[in-house]
Amino acid sequence: MTTRTEQGTHLTGPVLIIGAGLLGASIGLGLRARGIDVVLSDSSPSTEAVARDIGAGRLLADAEAAGESLSPELVVVATPPDVTARVAADALLTYPDAVVVDICSVKEAILRELVATPAVAGHVARYVGTHPMAGRETSGPVAARAELFNGAPWVLCAHAGSAPDAVLRAESLAVDLGAVPARMSVEEHDEAVALISHLPQVVSSLVASRLQDSPGRALSLAGNGLRDVTRIAASDPRLWVQILSANAGRLVEILYGVRDDLNRLITTLEDPTAGGARLDMAQLMSEGNSGQARVPGKHGTPPNSFARLTVLVDDVPGQIAKLLTEIGHTGINVEDFRLEHSPGREVGLAELSVLPGRRQELTESLTQRGWKVVQ
Repeated sequence: MTTRTEQGTHLTGPVLIIGAGLLGASIGLGLRARGIDVVLSDSSPSTEAVARDIGAGRLLADAEAAGESLSPELVVVATPPDVTARVAADALLTYPDAVVVDICSVKEAILRELVATPAVAGHVARYVGTHPMAGRETSGPVAARAELFNGAPWVLCAHAGSAPDAVLRAESLAVDLGAVPARMSVEEHDEAVALISHLPQVVSSLVASRLQDSPGRALSLAGNGLRDVTRIAASDPRLWVQILSANAGRLVEILYGVRDDLNRLITTLEDPTAGGARLDMAQLMSEGNSGQARVPGKHGTPPNSFARLTVLVDDVPGQIAKLLTEIGHTGINVEDFRLEHSPGREVGLAELSVLPGRRQELTESLTQRGWKVVQ
């Protein structure tokens, strides 16, 4: 059941998590940190064992072997997309008093399959599709973190037949894990993630694929630009095949536009000195500037709302800790931090983001302490 307190609504458990990979185990760790009883189930015995051993919960198999009749308050389906609807349907039938949520990154196809399944059509009032907008490039329970969802959006996609109590429990899960609930229809959600999640993944993978046979000398020059663009290309191909297939219709519409822009750029670069070519290149880059400027900054603040400065850091143990400690002594909060290594030199470039009014003060303070600040 859920309880209302002065701080809001919270789960009391038990919570059954089906799928003990990165997200499932992270949910388990986060709920266990709140003292909530978590029970885990996964098709892989080794995945179950690792999730149990890191403290994400106890195992359903052990509970059943001990003769426990589990009656979970909430079932969280954290399985791959291609089996999510089937597992959610089984959970709705097996646990008639539980609210069932899934955390799959596509929503409309799952809801459609559940509604179209005669055996569970009368139970879908207890189902709410959700999607925590958090993750890591690495997978499996060994990568799980209790704080993974802190401050991250958690989309709730209630459907027309969702019971109010089911929506409340789904929202309680997000709140208990430190996430920020956001409500969308399944259609709105799938359109949004096609643009802000699935497109970046595809583009990152396409860029990274160009590096497979690149000369090592060329890659030795790589800086944070290439690393930033290709970071998510390290994601699990098996998972992304399922995600892209489930949301193909929405993604392909966006890719048509990308294809048009690529064809436009290719045509321009084939004759870069032709009349209007430089203007066309400038327009393409300017359109990118305009789009990037719309991406919200930290805590949803307006983009580009912080000032940046770069500090040279010797590439030796303890220097980053020393830098951050001395910044702490100034009383100036670092809003963001990035570290880039200079190719061929034993030095790092620490890029700090601070409130604009504090940039000069921090620059002077660090300079006085012997740090070299790049203006």
